[in-house]
Amino acid sequence: MTSTGEERGGAGRDGPWWWERPRGAVLDVGLAAVSAVECAVEGVPFAHEAGLPVPVGVLFGLLVGSTLVLRRRWPIAVVLIGIAVSPAAMGFLLGVVGLYTLAACEVPRRITATLASMSLVATFVVMYVRTIGDQGASRSLVIVLSVFVAVALTVPPVLLGLYIGARRRLMESLQERADSLERELSLLADRAEERAEWARTEERTRIAREMHDVVAHRVSLMVVHAAALEAVAAKDPERAAKNAALVGDMGRQALTELREMLGVLRAAESPKRAPTAAAVVPVAALVGSFEDGPGPSLGELEALVGQSRAAGMVVELDVRGAGAGYPAEVEQTAYRVVQEALTNCHKHAPGARVVVRLAHREGEVAMQVENGPCGADVDRPGLPSGGNGLVGMRERVLGLGGVFVSGPTDEGGFKVSAVLPYTP
Repeated sequence: MTSTGEERGGAGRDGPWWWERPRGAVLDVGLAAVSAVECAVEGVPFAHEAGLPVPVGVLFGLLVGSTLVLRRRWPIAVVLIGIAVSPAAMGFLLGVVGLYTLAACEVPRRITATLASMSLVATFVVMYVRTIGDQGASRSLVIVLSVFVAVALTVPPVLLGLYIGARRRLMESLQERADSLERELSLLADRAEERAEWARTEERTRIAREMHDVVAHRVSLMVVHAAALEAVAAKDPERAAKNAALVGDMGRQALTELREMLGVLRAAESPKRAPTAAAVVPVAALVGSFEDGPGPSLGELEALVGQSRAAGMVVELDVRGAGAGYPAEVEQTAYRVVQEALTNCHKHAPGARVVVRLAHREGEVAMQVENGPCGADVDRPGLPSGGNGLVGMRERVLGLGGVFVSGPTDEGGFKVSAVLPYTP
């Protein structure tokens, strides 16, 4: 089947047989009926000239004219029929509409040019033969008249068909581009929504991490102090023990509620993360939202270690090298790693000896917190654990392009190590 541009404007095919749309079928049937009537009328003189019965000429005209209904399916055949019956001086509408349809459809242009030339020659010859015998008509006038009629019946429908076909193919191309652009925009909108959801999830995770680091350490120390107070109270032991137990219970409840809140923040459905760790935004910008001042730094490590010592932990601080002008996110991340590691020692290794090492090197700063084995007879404070401490430390360090390692030691303790690079 050879399709014309007329059939491609609809969204889908819902017409009968080879028609794309019902109105195309109605149009072709109407044109075929008019052409059949025209050819039937022209069949009367053709029958007289050919010496045939008039009914035969009329029936022949009806059959020839009715073939116009096939113009969309077989336009080449319709044009050939029009050329074939041109000597009988019938099929005016058949020839004009057939040439228009042929030029508007997607057949090769060389076929269109060949058939249009054949129709032009056939029309010229028939017109010349029928007018050359008229008395008073000169040969030059007959030639001019024949050329004019042949061109008038051939060239306009062909040019109109070429224009309509090109215009409709252009509209189809524009429609396809518009559909493609709409699909691309929809895809971009979906990706933008995914990126926004990923950013919201990352923001919730960073907030949870900051809250954990800022609050959990202090509350853990409060619980440790309360446990010590409960154990060593001398004056009014009963009341001191009751108050200390109350403080311990309050601290444990606060930690439990905090971890439940962190669980809500982390429980949101997470989309796929970015393919590289470099896409993680540094968390230093969020510190000011939770703490007063510019945030913790390595200069406060001595005070941090002093708090753990005051809670009864044996902590040794070993600093090697001279500190350089580190970026704020490097200082804060290093501080948080040591802070969270000490908090884990309070939870899981009470009474164990802890060594905090800090090494200032060229282009990087390294830290390590290592605790020894915990005695079996040591009372544990019963601090709840959310299981996010090591995960948060790893995320912080990897977000800055560093290296993080944690695991048990051969002596039965635990060790946390991190190396953070920096650019002077």
